[in-house]
Amino acid sequence: QVQLVESGGGLVQAGGSLRLSCAASGRAFSNYAMGWFRQAPGKEREFVAAIAGTTGGTYYADSMKGRFTISRDNAKNTGYLQMNSLQPEDTAVYYCAAGTVVAGVANMYDYWGQGTQVTVSS
Repeated sequence: QVQLVESGGGLVQAGGSLRLSCAASGRAFSNYAMGWFRQAPGKEREFVAAIAGTTGGTYYADSMKGRFTISRDNAKNTGYLQMNSLQPEDTAVYYCAAGTVVAGVANMYDYWGQGTQVTVSS
């Protein structure tokens, strides 16, 4: 089992930045790929970015490239999502997830955090 807890969400003005954190406990964090997803009201959960467990290879949804950066610190059992140039359409609940393979599909991940709200005002 892996437990995930997100933090770092909040209210920010358009053009601002936030850094989300995902603290993991349980099994060795480095064994798992980590993904970030988001879900806006009335919309389906959307892939944001993913990072491999040990190689650190990163993958992004096309719409996030250049604005969002995913990273991880396996020594701290923590993953991060740096979000820059935020826009109102980025408003959503952001979730981190852990799984055995890097994927852009939610059902490939085995463990999920509870989510953290990000609200971007115009």
